[in-house]
Amino acid sequence: MKPVQLTVDNIAKAIFTVNRHAKTALNPSFLYLLKKKAIEKLLEEGKAKKVGLHFSRNPRYSQQQSDVLVAVGDYYFHIPPTKQDFAALPHLGSLNDSYRNPPARMPLSEAKALLIAYTGLKEKPEQKPKRLTRPVFKRLGDRY
Repeated sequence: MKPVQLTVDNIAKAIFTVNRHAKTALNPSFLYLLKKKAIEKLLEEGKAKKVGLHFSRNPRYSQQQSDVLVAVGDYYFHIPPTKQDFAALPHLGSLNDSYRNPPARMPLSEAKALLIAYTGLKEKPEQKPKRLTRPVFKRLGDRY
C-alpha cells in the first residue's frame, strides 16, 4: 500500500469513508472523533468552509436540532453546531435529498491512517472486557 498524499481531496475522501463506516461500526466513537478533528483542522487552515445550518434528521431530545453543513472540496459533511454558528450562519432549512456526495473508493484502513497522520490522534487499543466470575452460593451457616 503506497502512502497517500495529504491533499484536501484525499482528506475529504478519507473523511467520507470513515463517516460511512462509523454509521455501522460496533464502536464508532473513535471514527467520529477522527472525522470531527479532521474537519476542525481543515476549518482552522481555511481549507474547508461552513456553509450553513440544516435541521437534523434524527434530533435527540428536542423536536428540532440543527447541524452545521461543512464543505470540504467536493464533499459536504455535518458537524454539531456551536453557539457562534447560530449567530453567524444562515439556516438552510431541511436537508436536500437531491444532492449526494461523489462516490469514494478508499479502504477504511487507508482512510484511518491518512486522518491519523493529518490530525495526530492515536487510536487506543481495544480492551477486552474483564471476565466475570460466577457467584459461589454457600449453604446457610457455612464458612468459606
